[in-house]
Amino acid sequence: MELNNAEHGYDAMNPAEQDEMMELEIDLLLEGLYRRYGYDFRHYARSSIKRRLIYRMNREKVPSMTALLERILFDPQAAERLLQDLSIRVTEMFRDPSFFLALRQRIIPKLRTLPEIRIWHAGCSTGEEPISMAILLEEEGLGDNVKIYATDMNEEALRVARKGAYRLSSMQNYTKNYLQAGGTMEFSKYYTTTESEAIFDRELMQRILFFQHNLVMDRSFNEFHLIICRNVMIYFDERLQQEVLHLFYESLSIGGFLGLGSNESMLYAEEGNKYKTIDASEKWYQKLR
Repeated sequence: MELNNAEHGYDAMNPAEQDEMMELEIDLLLEGLYRRYGYDFRHYARSSIKRRLIYRMNREKVPSMTALLERILFDPQAAERLLQDLSIRVTEMFRDPSFFLALRQRIIPKLRTLPEIRIWHAGCSTGEEPISMAILLEEEGLGDNVKIYATDMNEEALRVARKGAYRLSSMQNYTKNYLQAGGTMEFSKYYTTTESEAIFDRELMQRILFFQHNLVMDRSFNEFHLIICRNVMIYFDERLQQEVLHLFYESLSIGGFLGLGSNESMLYAEEGNKYKTIDASEKWYQKLR
């Protein structure tokens, strides 16, 4: 769908002016979304946000970003549809198995002495990775000693996560990931099946507390021994990455561990020199004493 340039006065603008006008409209839309509903995407990576906004503009059949802003301001359901577009959902069980293998081999032995292990999985999406964590800890004999707090800003994703039910067709790939991550059991022992779904064990699920938390807006809510936030900050600008990394630093206990995504680093962390690198390739760090 193309903008009606004449209708919006774009016909008198050259391409550079049109681009500048759209950037202004995007600024106003993101400001309106924040002030009306409390979701702050103002410091997300611009190219990704712009692409998703254009997609929603086309789906809503509106001619401009300004028209999209008007719609979401007066139609909460339209705002919810936009939120689903802006929320990034890339996840699977034991995603990047080498990350979980490094966790099993290099981090878990250092956590065994703790009477209780508190873990925060930030940006948990639909829950596949926190469940993977629960399985790994169960196999390492730490299942009864752990509390996993899994958070996301998207309540719809959290509703899926709390059910712990996923497409049965995904289990073959998830089993492969599990084995490459050092899994020691039959993966199928952790779930039961229906004709179309794999439903994960209720006792396992009870070890995970899923709740809404916005990394951009909300503050720390506990002190953790382990924080995982993978491939979420790649969608943030430098300022927001720095703020989130500071939040994680404040939320970690001394000697606690931070795991990031393969395309993320401590580059923008003001406290970067207060971490020890445990595994550079898998992005595992330890907060120094």
